[in-house]
Amino acid sequence: MLEKTLYRQLLSRAFDIPVAVTYWDGKTETYGTGIPEVKVSLKKEIPLRAMTSQPTLVLGEAYMNGEIEITGNLQELIASAYRQAGSFLTNNPFLKHLPKISHSEKESEHDVQSHYDIGNDFYQLWLGKTMIYSCAYFEHADDSLDQAQLNKVHHILNKLKPEPGKKLLDIGSGWGTLLFVAAEEFGLEATGVTLSEEQYRYTQQKIKEKGLEGKVTVLLTDYREIKKHYDYVTSVGMFEHVGKENLELYFKKVQKVLVPNGRALIHGITGQHQGAGVDPFMNKYIFPGGYIPTVAENLTHIMKADLQLSDLEPLRRHYQKTLEIWYKNYTRVIPQVKKEYGEPFSRMWSLYLQACAASFEAGNIDVMQYLLTKAPSGTGLPMTRKYIYQLEK
Repeated sequence: MLEKTLYRQLLSRAFDIPVAVTYWDGKTETYGTGIPEVKVSLKKEIPLRAMTSQPTLVLGEAYMNGEIEITGNLQELIASAYRQAGSFLTNNPFLKHLPKISHSEKESEHDVQSHYDIGNDFYQLWLGKTMIYSCAYFEHADDSLDQAQLNKVHHILNKLKPEPGKKLLDIGSGWGTLLFVAAEEFGLEATGVTLSEEQYRYTQQKIKEKGLEGKVTVLLTDYREIKKHYDYVTSVGMFEHVGKENLELYFKKVQKVLVPNGRALIHGITGQHQGAGVDPFMNKYIFPGGYIPTVAENLTHIMKADLQLSDLEPLRRHYQKTLEIWYKNYTRVIPQVKKEYGEPFSRMWSLYLQACAASFEAGNIDVMQYLLTKAPSGTGLPMTRKYIYQLEK
């Protein structure tokens, strides 16, 4: 009886919107003022200790297994919990006792392949034609997802102000779109690095289809193994995979592979006030070994790597919109996903996409673009940002 009372007290302080909760005993209670925007049905009692120790993992698994049903906007429910001061979701003790996660080259390979090698067919269902799995850049409110993803690629390359004929390395090159644009539109000799066999095969096939042999190369190897030097480095959505203990090494590797006065554009998820660190649900089911650093962490490593920060741009709302479009695309193919991968997998990805959108909406994570240059002298970049936007017209 006491635990049930404590359970209700816990949920009554969890959200800043009115929510109706139907408990496993059939009783429904409404928390907050007004008509409930979201209804939560708990089909099974979840131990209170589990709820308060690792809430995202426990609730995520319950949702995957159909033990929790949500009627209404799940993204808004999660964003509400993140906004609510004192919510059990925002006071997660797991992050205060962050475990060390090993990131040897073999372990990194396993982590990357467990996520990206689900199969190209799966990602093609909802990513769009560009097959870009990172924050898009919406120059106009009515940009389609595919247009916004190409906007992002151009935005990255324009920031570098690259010269035709020079060499670019893309660390964590995904399905290769940035490589293709760099070669076809900017005249660069582009090399990509990935640990995903699926992405590697896909990129190899596209290189042949586009006739880009000799202009684009993709390597199935760890970024730590790169020995050559490049005029430019890009890395999009990559540092989130290297692990807390390898962030310094990662930025030092970027510095090492750049020629003197070389430039790098590093794009990734981070936190402005505090990092998301390691989330137990995400680490177990979505991104094994992942770690979301703070801006301060990254800037410290950038300075230690003897790189110059030339520009820093937040794109939080762009990633929220990207995720919302991905989820909209995903909802259209849920029956197919259920058939091919099963109900729990389908619900897991539904939760993941909406929870990430909620995190960006609430502002507890962000995405940043770091424009970096390597010493010793001037950067060769214009004095103001105007050149970026002039090139985008």
